[in-house]
Amino acid sequence: MKNLFFSMVFLLSFLFFLAHVSEAAITCGTVDVKAASCVTFATGKDTKPSAACCSGLQQLTQSVKSVDDKKTICRCLKAGVQKFNGVQDKFLSKIPDACKIKVTFPVSLSINCETIR
Repeated sequence: MKNLFFSMVFLLSFLFFLAHVSEAAITCGTVDVKAASCVTFATGKDTKPSAACCSGLQQLTQSVKSVDDKKTICRCLKAGVQKFNGVQDKFLSKIPDACKIKVTFPVSLSINCETIR
């Protein structure tokens, strides 16, 4: 009976662990895919963000569940824009309003992602 009890506790603990592990965290790969179509606006080649850009960023904002998610997205975006020449703050800062996305921090190349709350 004692072994059965410990087996059940172990099984329940293991299932609980699996349930939490299976929840996918936001990855830079996901962020890159969702934000890729924003590059032409961020570099000034387009006059407004594309529908795909806004849709991708809206999907990212909907996936945010915690402050850590915000910080991860921020870090990924900062790393991602460094791959493209010509990305400018004056364009980046316009994306939230143009896409009707509410963000609680300034969108800038110089943002310190660790300060996001």
